[in-house]
Amino acid sequence: MTFSPVRGREKDKSEEKLKFSKMEGTGNDFVVLDNRSGIVKDRENLAKRICLRKKGVGADGLLLLEKSDRADFRMRIFNPDGSEPEMCGNGARCIAKFAYLEGIVGEKCSFETLSGLVSAYIDEGNVRIKMKDPSFLNLNLELSLKDDSCEGYHLDTGVPHFVLFVPEVGRVALGKRGPEIRYHQSFQPAGTNVDFVEVKKSFLKVRTYERGVEAETLSCGTGVTASAIVASLVQELTSPVEVRTKGGNLKVHFQRRNKSNFIRVFLEGEVRLVYEGMYNDN
Repeated sequence: MTFSPVRGREKDKSEEKLKFSKMEGTGNDFVVLDNRSGIVKDRENLAKRICLRKKGVGADGLLLLEKSDRADFRMRIFNPDGSEPEMCGNGARCIAKFAYLEGIVGEKCSFETLSGLVSAYIDEGNVRIKMKDPSFLNLNLELSLKDDSCEGYHLDTGVPHFVLFVPEVGRVALGKRGPEIRYHQSFQPAGTNVDFVEVKKSFLKVRTYERGVEAETLSCGTGVTASAIVASLVQELTSPVEVRTKGGNLKVHFQRRNKSNFIRVFLEGEVRLVYEGMYNDN
């Protein structure tokens, strides 16, 4: 009996290999690509494919670093469902670290997002970004839900968040409660992210249901920021506020001018390059 020699798979000329980096900031993970050449054009559909946990690289979002005329670069972020949010706190920290590792920027940089310019400061494994000043959309908002009701605080820290305080975040049925609030008629048509906050003596514990991911993430930078701001407003916490998530710890710094005027808001925490690879986009 004879056997034919094993041959390698012939390369399909239609296949396009994309170099990517997998980054994570307190468990919030992203696929990051340098798109200054414009190689990625169908951004929404690439995000849907590459963010798949089983058939793609797997991530909470796709980050694209693109050219900018008024900053060091422009950040585009796409959720796993292909939608494009205005801002992502942990994503911004990750892309700043990516740009630094690639030699695109130094230890300080600024970049464009849909919510405005963001400044970043890289110190080895730690990245600190200046967030937009929060705007309050609706304080003490009561929502009627299917089985009961809840009261919380709706604000914008780059993207909309509904923050509510709970006795124990670990006991929240987030898979049921999160979507019910996220899609509530009060927040239509855009919807909202939802943050469940437990206040401890010297820190906060936060869990977030993220719009666009449509699930709980291990950490959400804009959600952590929103939670710290509301905790200062309601619980009189002072800056910096330590926030603990399932993915790690973050700090939120701010200056409070009066009851509801917060300025110079910074989000700080660890960012890590997990690995680099090539993605066959076929």
